[in-house]
Amino acid sequence: MSQHTAQQFEEVIKTCKEVFENKQKDYGSAWRILRTSSLTDQIYIKANRIRSIQKKGAQKVNEGVVPEFVGIVNYSVMALIQLELGVAEEADLDNKTVLNLYLKYLHEARDLMLNKNHDYDEAWRNMRVSSLDDIILMKLLRIKQIENNAGKTLVSEGLDANYFDIINYAVFALIKLIIEKEDE
Repeated sequence: MSQHTAQQFEEVIKTCKEVFENKQKDYGSAWRILRTSSLTDQIYIKANRIRSIQKKGAQKVNEGVVPEFVGIVNYSVMALIQLELGVAEEADLDNKTVLNLYLKYLHEARDLMLNKNHDYDEAWRNMRVSSLDDIILMKLLRIKQIENNAGKTLVSEGLDANYFDIINYAVFALIKLIIEKEDE
């Protein structure tokens, strides 16, 4: 059960990593100037577009939801890197350093997913892609509220936990869309 999920997770993040690496080669680490709130908004734009396409049943831009979920994974990893390193004033990281940080956070997300997946008994497999997107949107609203509270929470998980959850929900959606080719 978990081994199968772990293998599918690795297949999906390989796709995400390829996109991330190619964009890193094209643009370098220009994203390092973005505040986490800007990254949160980028993730929101992608998740909201997915929801819009799902609701309308059509799209005018010839990019499906798969690239949007890949973007959600990659922007979430960037946000985690920003939380660790802080915002830079310029593209200050070389490709090797960025890739090492990227993989560090994806592996942390995978380990968290495997632990939670054990406890929840792979309940995500019975969920719809639209529900996974809705949960991502909810997590983004939580992140925005935490950001509005200057990062402070009373009893809730912090920003990093929400970004990790977003990565995992996006990966679950990608497993359904790419590997299992689920139609809504």
